[in-house]
Amino acid sequence: MSNYAIILISHGSSLPYGEETFSEIKDKFVNKTGLPTEVGYMKVSSPSIAGAVENLKDEVEDLDRIIALPVFLAPGIHTNIDIPILLGLDPLEEDPRCPDGNYPDEHYLSIADDVDFDGEIVLLPPIGPDDDLLKFIDKRIEEMLTDSELDEDAKTGVLLVSHGSRLKYNKEFISSLFSKFEKTTNYPCSFGFMELEKPSIPESIDKLLYENEIERLIVVPVFIAPGVHTTNDIPTILGLKEGHSHEHHHHHHDHDHNHDHGHDHHHDLTTIDFDGEILYPEPIKADDILIDILVKKVNNAL
Repeated sequence: MSNYAIILISHGSSLPYGEETFSEIKDKFVNKTGLPTEVGYMKVSSPSIAGAVENLKDEVEDLDRIIALPVFLAPGIHTNIDIPILLGLDPLEEDPRCPDGNYPDEHYLSIADDVDFDGEIVLLPPIGPDDDLLKFIDKRIEEMLTDSELDEDAKTGVLLVSHGSRLKYNKEFISSLFSKFEKTTNYPCSFGFMELEKPSIPESIDKLLYENEIERLIVVPVFIAPGVHTTNDIPTILGLKEGHSHEHHHHHHDHDHNHDHGHDHHHDLTTIDFDGEILYPEPIKADDILIDILVKKVNNAL
């Protein structure tokens, strides 16, 4: 086997949760595989992707092959355009933000260091609607039912929440995952998007409540790392934020949504109207289910 190493690629966040989650993902991945592995961040957090490559060159003698695994659930602008460019590869499609490929000077693709590596870089696709993600959803539902104050036969509905994207892939990802989930669950269920895509969370919940008698609603965030959406925006929509201090979010919020995309994110943080019990579990984080999926993807590539 050649001298190879793994880069787990993450977005990067101005909030601390992302790096906490990804260092735990990395540790668990290394424990399972024993492979030389670094996390590389697209922006804000460090090491950068180029920095991760430098670390691996120090770690692995005569490194000649890097397997880059984007730890993203759905394909999108980041996995199809940004990450290939940051790795020095050709983007997989034209960038709707900037079709001519000439990014403004301050854009994160312009300011990022070039990867200095003359071996082979193999870029894997993101996770996609892997069947094993259903195990994660079921696990979160079970955890929430244990926490519920209602009795076990309370009428329960489930909503899966995804990020939303300017490209079609995020909708394809959640639609595909949801259709698998719907076939395996007995609960009335639906899905909604945080932004950029319909149906919104309030729209989905209204429809679910209108069509079914529901006393308890479990809202599962299909996100890997906690961030401003999972810790602030979604709880606000669900009406779970009253009486909490918003202070520590404000400083980051503007920064986090600037994203250099050249378009506004319109967050409809309309609070839903539901007087039953709302249960809102954590995102995936460094769950063993995720680690197993990443290991499987890397093993398939070797």
